[in-house]
Amino acid sequence: MKRRQFIQTATAGAAAAAVAMPAVAQSNPEVKWRLASSFPKSLDTIYGGAEVMAKMVSDLTDGKFQIQVFAAGEIVPALQAADAVTNNTVEMCHTVSYYYVGKDPTFAIAASVPFGLNARGQNAWLYQGGGNELFNEFYKKFNIYGLPCGNTGAQMGGWFRKEIKTVADMQGIKMRIGGIAGQVLQKLGVVPQQIGGGDIYPALEKGTIDGAEWVGPYDDEKLGFAKVAPYYYYPGFWEGGPTVHAFVNLEKWNALPKAYQAALTAACTYANTQMAAKYDVQNPAALKRLVGAGTQLRPFSQEILEACLKASNELYAEISAKNPDFKKAIESMAAFRGDHYLWWQVAELTFDVFQVRTRSR
Repeated sequence: MKRRQFIQTATAGAAAAAVAMPAVAQSNPEVKWRLASSFPKSLDTIYGGAEVMAKMVSDLTDGKFQIQVFAAGEIVPALQAADAVTNNTVEMCHTVSYYYVGKDPTFAIAASVPFGLNARGQNAWLYQGGGNELFNEFYKKFNIYGLPCGNTGAQMGGWFRKEIKTVADMQGIKMRIGGIAGQVLQKLGVVPQQIGGGDIYPALEKGTIDGAEWVGPYDDEKLGFAKVAPYYYYPGFWEGGPTVHAFVNLEKWNALPKAYQAALTAACTYANTQMAAKYDVQNPAALKRLVGAGTQLRPFSQEILEACLKASNELYAEISAKNPDFKKAIESMAAFRGDHYLWWQVAELTFDVFQVRTRSR
């Protein structure tokens, strides 16, 4: 009798537990996606951002939503990742929006433009200032839904075979630089080249290019640029806080269960903060190693910065006159930037300047 009662009780308990199971565990399907990265595996932080995101998506969905990450070149070349998403060759990619200015210069503003926002400002504008909504309306034209999924923080200005002291020194320089920044520097006589990260070193080594920018000390050290170009310039005024995006095929995004959309959004947000934090930990030590090994650290001159600011504003006006999407986005960013830096200089900047001065004594 007791045995029969035990079985009945256990059966009833199992049934009750099944009823109480979360709906997401009962109803959501198994989903397997492929992601094409624009970065090589050797760059563990920027490439790793996609792996961090994919792991969290799996964890949040009890392994039902799986995203397999492929490095640049494994499915498509680095700079064709967005095309693969548009065409549904892959469900999503991990890339930088400014790689695709050839399609429309508006792509650049979602990532970073010369004299734009720093990382904090970029995140604030995208998440709370209407930036994400603005760009996802634009991305619809390309069958894409975009989610911020990484930020490198302010980048370095790049590696050069010779010193760049004046605007005149920039004439004829062949430089690896992507996006709108290349068009700005072109106004000053630079010959811009857009090259994927894994292909920069051989181009610099062979002299196909005279200079190259990538991210910052940690990644640049891994790619070996110091071996072939001794002068390392700062700041990368064209990338004060560039956003790395996860681009999702719009139809695939719309077909996802709401719970999976939420999981993917949360995972991308997590990867965004983790990438910035990891670079802030890794870059100082890498810069010390590079300088200790003989790298010549140089600031861009005030003359060069002023000339580039003038060229940037001219270019934005030229593009805005014929591209309403660009005009809308650049005006939104500029308006946000005005208030952001007005606040920044009151508290953050004065604090940071004091810290730098006192720690350098």
